[in-house]
Order: sequence, then C-alpha cells, then structure tokens
Amino acid sequence: MASLNLCQFIGNLGSDPESRTTSSGKKVVSFRLACSESWKDQSGNKQERTEWVSIVVWNEGIGNVAERYLRKGSKCYVSGQLQTRKWTDQQGQDRYSTEVVVQPFKGDLVLLDSGNASSGGDRNRQANPTSGMRGGGSGSRPAFDADLDDDVPFISADPALEHRVR
Repeated sequence: MASLNLCQFIGNLGSDPESRTTSSGKKVVSFRLACSESWKDQSGNKQERTEWVSIVVWNEGIGNVAERYLRKGSKCYVSGQLQTRKWTDQQGQDRYSTEVVVQPFKGDLVLLDSGNASSGGDRNRQANPTSGMRGGGSGSRPAFDADLDDDVPFISADPALEHRVR
C-alpha cells in the first residue's frame, strides 16, 4: 500500500526568516509559522488556540523567495513533508525536533499578504493559477488574472507547476 507524507499550513510568521549555509554550501531558510483557530465554546465565549509550526526550506528557489519577501507577521501557505530529527544537546541528552521540510521538488510556498507599505507593497502578493487562490485572502476564489503587476513568481518544488505571474 502506498503512503503519503504531506502537510499544509496557512499562518503568520512569528519572526523574520533565518538563513544559514551548510558546510557543503547548501542554503537553508527556516521560520516559525503561527497557525491559529478560534471558535465559540458552549457558553458562547470566544476561544482561540495557536499551534507553532517549524518550517525548514531546502529548496533554493523557495528559500530565496521566503528570505526576500517574508517578514514577521507575513501570512503564507506552506506545504511540505513532516520530518522528525534526532540530535544531542550539550548535556548529552537525546532531543527530537519535528519540522515541516520543503525539499527540492516536494513543497510549495504561496505568499498571501494583500500588500501593505510595511511588508513591501504589491511585491508581497503572489498568485497560484493552478489552485485559483490569489493573495489578499478575501475568502472568495476569484478567477486568475493574467494582468497582475507582481514581481514575484509562483514557485513550486514541482517544475511542471512553475509559472510566472506576469
């Protein structure tokens, strides 16, 4: 039987993305995504819960877009694979970290901000013509507009899906 390891999240960045380079020269971009949900309990009181998701981007193109356009508070959609890695702390204890990993050819990043002055203006908007989703997040699903003035390409880990928005 086949299996599937795919996670999808929409949330806001808790801080600016961090970029580092491995000893082999590969660039890695990481950030934490706050995914919140709210509801009313049986008494009618509003409740809210936030889950923090660690995102690690190994895809160079997606990492470059994340580094250039995402900032603390930016809203985005991320898809990738769930991975748990084991490491040893300074006291010699085994520790585990679970992360969503965006690898080459296995993940997506879509910027969902409507574009405001503090986050880079219209450059923060990105469209995904394959899903009908468009930055701005009004909840409706407008048709794809080929005349967008975006400078950001839609970047997918799957080269067959990669499109330029302009």
